[in-house]
Amino acid sequence: MEKIKRVEDSLTEQIQLLMPQHINGTGRLFGGKLLEWIDIVGGVTARRHSECDVITAAIDNLQFKEGAYQNDTLVLIGRVTYVGNSSMEVRVDTYVEELSGIRRPINRAYMVFVALDKEGKPTRVPRLSVETENQRGEWEGALKRNELRKIRRTEGY
Repeated sequence: MEKIKRVEDSLTEQIQLLMPQHINGTGRLFGGKLLEWIDIVGGVTARRHSECDVITAAIDNLQFKEGAYQNDTLVLIGRVTYVGNSSMEVRVDTYVEELSGIRRPINRAYMVFVALDKEGKPTRVPRLSVETENQRGEWEGALKRNELRKIRRTEGY
């Protein structure tokens, strides 16, 4: 019987307090540091879903909505949006959390990870149970993003 997992089974949340070493010359969070954290959260989410090691296959649709500054609290949340045979698309949302607890979105990224077996070869991942309207919308969006990735590959991008 094929294993099935829910989106919530692999949900990952990471908190970061922005320190001076995370800030670029304009006084904002360095984009490369945020990308590192996004890749970690995405990778942990994919590992939780697949129950194996994973590699990052693609990072796309990375949208910076607004900046973050020293002493801001960042919250990164990763969730699986789609699974293929050995691949998984993961969405990572980044928020600045105000002292009141209100979260303001500053970034959204979609990434693709591939699950690897003990020999480092792609391996089948559990199916994803899509249970809510939002999850169905993410799944359908993932199908479109996957088609765009295929087009970019054939065009050499």
